[in-house]
Amino acid sequence: MNPELKISFSGKNVLVTGGLGFIGSNLVHCLAQLGARVVVVDSLIPEYGGNPFNLDGLDGKVRINIADMRDPHCISYLVQEQDYIFNLAGQVSHLDSMKDPLTDLEINCRAQVSLLEACRRLSRPPKLVFASTRQIYGRPQYLPVDEKHPVLPVDPNGINKMAGEYYHLLYSELHGVKACSLRLTNTYGPRMRVRDARQTFIGWWFRQIVRGEEILVYGDGEQQRDLNFIDDVVEAFLLAAVSPNSAGEVFNLGSEPISLKALACLLVELNGKGSFKLVPFPDDRKAIDIGTYRGDYSKIKRVLGWEPRTPLRQGLLSSVEYYRQHGEKYW
Repeated sequence: MNPELKISFSGKNVLVTGGLGFIGSNLVHCLAQLGARVVVVDSLIPEYGGNPFNLDGLDGKVRINIADMRDPHCISYLVQEQDYIFNLAGQVSHLDSMKDPLTDLEINCRAQVSLLEACRRLSRPPKLVFASTRQIYGRPQYLPVDEKHPVLPVDPNGINKMAGEYYHLLYSELHGVKACSLRLTNTYGPRMRVRDARQTFIGWWFRQIVRGEEILVYGDGEQQRDLNFIDDVVEAFLLAAVSPNSAGEVFNLGSEPISLKALACLLVELNGKGSFKLVPFPDDRKAIDIGTYRGDYSKIKRVLGWEPRTPLRQGLLSSVEYYRQHGEKYW
């Protein structure tokens, strides 16, 4: 971790939306270690990933508000006096967005505008970092995918996340609410929601391998993904927040890609037991699968000095060991 970050965040007021979820909670742990005064807001809707155990050990060190981002009055109160806002609250299940696009719209778009409006009304707006997704690109037209790639989402979640991101950039341009966006790829590590496969395939694989179940790999397994360990992603958020060069910008995260078949093999090896098999795509997943994806992260490396540092083997092993120890809190 960059040692200058402690200087940047020590004593600062920081709001983390979705702070009981996977990425948000890991960010909160890091901010607390850096000496920030952290406020967490999370709806704790069971399907969306918030888990009180994710902030275990931080009693008395952070303030937790159980509230819904769709409540503009609550958000108007929480944004006051904040120096930074890490905006990670959202509905992230692509399948859920297909079944219920209006709820996805409310959370990933309208609630984002409410947050930005609340910040715009402040005399000293905080710096915002928005958690976006590589899903907004849709099926890649070329590889690696850079930030200039067309955005053609394949599901309502991608469309609504794209709109939420664009609102952040618009408010940064028009209203002086300094905001930037990180387009995340497959983030993995401790504190994921792994109770089902609605949000992430890799989290579900962790559950299956630790519980001695067979991993199911869809298709021929040759489709590739790039993965980022959570510690590296947290560092990207922190660097984006403190950099004066990030306002109004979007940044891809990424790493060297691996085929899903090879990834499953590696997990079995690291776990010391287990198995996987190739199965046909379910119809609902086949309709929104994007095939092979590899993100070009040269821009964030150039502008913010970020690059992935955790080797894949190390990150996967750390994750497996975490769920071996704490799995019952997540199953």
